[in-house]
Amino acid sequence: MPRLQAAWKFILVPFPQACRVERLMEKAALLMFGLPKGSLEDATIKLFAKAGFDISKSSRSYRPSIDDEELDGRFVRAQEVSRYVEHGFFDCGLTGRDWVRENSSDVVEVCDLIYSRASNRPSKWVIAVPEASEVKTVKDLDGKRIATEVINITSDFLKEHGVSAQVEFSWGATEVKVPDLVDAIVDLTETGNSLRANKLRIVDTLLHTNTILIANKKAWENPLKRRKIENISMLLQAALEAKTKVGLKLNIERSKLDGVLSDLPALRNPTISRLADESWVAIETIIDEKVVREIIPELKNRGAEGIIEYPLNKVVY
Repeated sequence: MPRLQAAWKFILVPFPQACRVERLMEKAALLMFGLPKGSLEDATIKLFAKAGFDISKSSRSYRPSIDDEELDGRFVRAQEVSRYVEHGFFDCGLTGRDWVRENSSDVVEVCDLIYSRASNRPSKWVIAVPEASEVKTVKDLDGKRIATEVINITSDFLKEHGVSAQVEFSWGATEVKVPDLVDAIVDLTETGNSLRANKLRIVDTLLHTNTILIANKKAWENPLKRRKIENISMLLQAALEAKTKVGLKLNIERSKLDGVLSDLPALRNPTISRLADESWVAIETIIDEKVVREIIPELKNRGAEGIIEYPLNKVVY
């Protein structure tokens, strides 16, 4: 029994030391990624999934789990991402072009990623006033009160037009503040529907904006980090490109091939392969999804067979 006790102690004593060694040997993530929390959060997670990255998080957690050992990340408000990237807490991140400008952040703009919560269109910051307002142009805002989230962008725009107005920060629900609290607002819109629903009229546009991938300048100078950021950029862009495309396969008689290709320009640069029956060929191409409903019946009418439409995850040009 004493021998067993001695052996047992020998096993137990080194264990805490082994744990410390294991933690020291854990591979640190290559990139710290800033992910936008809020309206872009779900759309961003879906985009990364389509690009091949699984991001999961609990409802109360700001630290996601990413199935790439080279990536770590945090969810923060899009308004703050560019500041943390500039200061080096994040190596790279996703935010709006507007917030990079609002924060005057000195970062590398890697690529545009045009997506949002509701659509794949750019948004814009606009000056809006009540429909009955006497304000017709930006010059008419001289001496007025304006509410907005983008104080600096608004102030710079007014200064460029020689307008002196009181610009105050809005914490949200900006469109309901006119005309009782302020004379005008500067708000973000994609379609203008929300502004019209609140009986507001657009006076001018300050800035067009969309989501962009940005990088810290020192991280961008690091070859390993830059390569990783560029790879992520390529995959995210490829996933966005694939959202509006589909693949199309079909078989057709060789004698009809030239006519089909000349009359149906959507089938541009297809891959053409020989079949066992040399009088037939196989065509495979990528086309805009919105034209599929028109082109498939036309192909069938021209004698095409075995027509297959399939979804795409990524398109890399």
